[in-house]
Amino acid sequence: MKIVAVLYSGGEIAKRTPTLLGSAENALGLREFLAGKGHELIVLTDKETELDKHLPSTDIIITTPFWPAYLTKERISHAPNLKLILTAGIGSDHIDLGAAAASKITVAEITGSNVVSVAEQVVMHILALVRNYIPAYNQVLEGRWDIAEIAARAHDLEDKTVGIIGMGRIGQRVCERLKAFNVKMLYYDQFPLRTVEEQVLGARFTSREQLVEQSDVITINTPLTPETDGMFDRNLIFRMKKGAYLVNTARGKIVDTAALVEALEVGHLAGYAGDVWYPQPAPKDHPWRHMPNHAMVPHYSGTTLEAQARYSNGIKDCLSRFLENRPLEQQYLIVDGGKVVSASYSYAFKT
Repeated sequence: MKIVAVLYSGGEIAKRTPTLLGSAENALGLREFLAGKGHELIVLTDKETELDKHLPSTDIIITTPFWPAYLTKERISHAPNLKLILTAGIGSDHIDLGAAAASKITVAEITGSNVVSVAEQVVMHILALVRNYIPAYNQVLEGRWDIAEIAARAHDLEDKTVGIIGMGRIGQRVCERLKAFNVKMLYYDQFPLRTVEEQVLGARFTSREQLVEQSDVITINTPLTPETDGMFDRNLIFRMKKGAYLVNTARGKIVDTAALVEALEVGHLAGYAGDVWYPQPAPKDHPWRHMPNHAMVPHYSGTTLEAQARYSNGIKDCLSRFLENRPLEQQYLIVDGGKVVSASYSYAFKT
């Protein structure tokens, strides 16, 4: 079979770092693995023209959330041999799942591979905002020492209310890590936890609107779906408490780009942090690069070296099973047998 992997270029760093598995140079550790099984592996960094050239003859496509190949309905229509799409990581919103289901293409992602990595990043972003870390760090680089300028916007996290949008594997791990800070935690999810689970995590279910109005810090940990696309629009952003912080390590499209910039420029929000953008990679003129009081970074929270090892192993497992006509792990499946089977993407498709 012909397998195409669309990965970012790691350059000299990747050549010196074989554990940087998510790069094109190291190709998820798949080269020898697939060669030994007699299959062709094509590794691309160009997710546009070069990918389009290979679509008609490709059986399997592998991509990542960090360098996503946007597999639209049109692209899928140009790939008559395509049988399997794999996401090395979590989040398959770069794939038209309805089109994949209609074409009987199996879609899978390595669920659970980077939940710890992202949860740790969420807590880091929260602390960076609340403690006013980025301006303090910039003072050091600039050779300045103005304590008043930094301390005037620095707070304790303790006793603050943290709202968690999305209480899946990542959201629950965020809760576990925040308990030590003695915060009050609210959460909203389409699938509320059981009472005993809430008690263990120390979080209370509430409506999305109440969470937004009561929280000092909000963290978004939900998949991008038609329901969450643009969820934090201007209305919801300006319903947040004045001076609140927003953290997003889920997907950039969940937050309205222009409305967020406005909220930070007028001082309604005290800060925004995250690692997800739309599109990705973010262009040089993306307005989030230059808005005030942000702590944005490239999309890397879910691709630590440990996470890369986990999703590389998961991709190998999926490929082995598929190539040997064995069923994939149920937890990895997003689209199977012409249907969306993942609860995270449980919205209906008309196919």
